[in-house]
Amino acid sequence: MDHGLINDIAVCILVAWILGVVAHVLKQPLILAYLVAGFIVGPVGLAWVKDENEIRIISDIGLILLLFMIGLEIDIKKMLSAGKTIFITSLIQVVGGTVLGTILFILAGYSFGGGKLDALYLGVAASLSSTVIIVKILYQKRELDTIAGRLTLGVLVVQDLFAILFLALQPDLMHPGILVILKSLGKVGVIVLAAFSASRYALPLLFRSISRLPELVLVGALAWCFLIAGIAAGLGLSREMGALIAGVAISTFPYTLDVTAKVTCLRDFFVTLFFVSLGMVIPVPTLSIVAMALLLSFFVISSRFVTLFFPLYFLRQGLRASFLPALNLMQVSELSLVVLSLGLAAGHVGPQTIGSCAYAFVILALLSSYAIAENNRIFVWLCPRLQKIGFRDVGDGDHPESAGGHQSARIYILGFSWTASSLIAELLKNHPDLIPDIAVVDFNPIVYERLKQRGIKAIYGDISSRDTLVHAGVPEAELIVCTLPNTVLKGSSNLRMLQQLRQLNAKGKIVVHAELVSDVEKLYAAGADYVTLSRIEEALNLVEVIVAADERLLDQKKAELSELLASRDEVIP
Repeated sequence: MDHGLINDIAVCILVAWILGVVAHVLKQPLILAYLVAGFIVGPVGLAWVKDENEIRIISDIGLILLLFMIGLEIDIKKMLSAGKTIFITSLIQVVGGTVLGTILFILAGYSFGGGKLDALYLGVAASLSSTVIIVKILYQKRELDTIAGRLTLGVLVVQDLFAILFLALQPDLMHPGILVILKSLGKVGVIVLAAFSASRYALPLLFRSISRLPELVLVGALAWCFLIAGIAAGLGLSREMGALIAGVAISTFPYTLDVTAKVTCLRDFFVTLFFVSLGMVIPVPTLSIVAMALLLSFFVISSRFVTLFFPLYFLRQGLRASFLPALNLMQVSELSLVVLSLGLAAGHVGPQTIGSCAYAFVILALLSSYAIAENNRIFVWLCPRLQKIGFRDVGDGDHPESAGGHQSARIYILGFSWTASSLIAELLKNHPDLIPDIAVVDFNPIVYERLKQRGIKAIYGDISSRDTLVHAGVPEAELIVCTLPNTVLKGSSNLRMLQQLRQLNAKGKIVVHAELVSDVEKLYAAGADYVTLSRIEEALNLVEVIVAADERLLDQKKAELSELLASRDEVIP
């Protein structure tokens, strides 16, 4: 059989596709399937692919495109506007994780000097988390816009920045003098300055002139990517870092989404080959490699709690917002494998090091997929145990004002999101006399502090917990309002909430939310006194907008809305 390059590519893609389908059915990361495919078709497995060097050349193109795409998805404005909490926590996580990991792996026998830097590379790899796994699962769970989700994404952005800095220093790691490091950073500064200057003054005009020719937009973006990658290589830096900078430089272009959509197809093909080729260099799992993979996995899990949970806890983010990001981020990143593969190419690490990391990637990908999917249940189980050993949650320091824990209010708002924020703003403006009678129950520490600043009674706790409701005084309430949709109620629903509330409070009036028209009667049958259907209210508002547009009065309608918004002071802007 002729094992030419085309046949080798065909074998790699076919096996990767078959295992990818299996991974999809089993709801596992596709990268895991590609690594296994490489292991099977490579020299350690069935040896169907013999010309690994040619495959690796093609996979290098995939690596450049992967980092270009990562750059396109990095939001500089979000990075610069990251709050103090995210910045401090992320800095502690990446620096602390790298330092602790390097020390641990030196003690475990990995080299740190003499031409090898396995311990340092493993420390860096262990400090990075998987964007692919985290974003996919949190998106499916609709938790990206929760406080824990935003903290998780903030840390991921800073990890990407840390990876850029490491890639900048990588070529000179064997001679890490101050002057050498400054020289490398100077080269990076030159590339960044040139790339961002071009993206600010020259590229917009060029891309605008070809914006109606999609194929030229695509080719232009790729040309830009490989140009900056080539310049980086010419300055003695890595092509991959240049591709990353190229992506970040044009990430704010209006054509970015179009470029991303088109490059994705090319990237997926080449990246598949990259991870398959990476699987080819994974050694047979000996006892020492498996032991190291387990040690690396244990370190990643434990270090996330040391470098994330404790900083967030001491920054008063509450137990939930401190625990969930640490749990969400407990895996090895795809970028970790990229960093190690570059270290292998530079001769800084050995095959066993990348093998240990690959096995740890597999272990943690499986564990964290299930852990993130069940993060709320895990927290509900763990929270009382944390409190039992002395950890205090936000609001635990409030002095109880009655036997129930809080002075009972007449009106309770359970859960606080956009609708509740607008409700409070409306009451403050038009019915301030009702504010002293209202208590809000929610587990968002930022909302808790902002409500207290406005003089509104706030009780920190999980509204799906019976103990929280009893402690808050809900059984004595005259009116209970829940504005949260089922998709936001983690581990519960409006129907289950209603049933629990009716058990606790048989006489009070209860208002709950419904997304489906068919749910309204079910909620009334379960004891609701009124059911809100925000889709109806939004539709009625849109009818007014359509009529205004038809009568050429849309500017007037817009002015009315602007005037309304100008006078509001929302808890959640």
